[in-house]
Amino acid sequence: MEKLEWETIEEILEKLAKRVSRVRKRKKISQEQLSVMSGVSFGSIKRFERTGQISLYSLTRIAIALDCVYEIKKLFTEVEYLNIEEVFNDKR
Repeated sequence: MEKLEWETIEEILEKLAKRVSRVRKRKKISQEQLSVMSGVSFGSIKRFERTGQISLYSLTRIAIALDCVYEIKKLFTEVEYLNIEEVFNDKR
């Protein structure tokens, strides 16, 4: 059985930002270099790594630059149908 964890939105965003920062550092890319590579402003990258605040558009650009786009693409990809009616409605 999965353990339920209750986290605030801020805690979730902070953990995400730390993971992205770790990937960046592991690849030996500075925030300035990531800004150039991704087209996301240096200030936005700094703020993201500090607070977790960023737009999905900018996060996707960062993921592409860090060669982590698969992680973005797999969010919500396996949404299963609840019933046959949903299958038919989705086909329209």
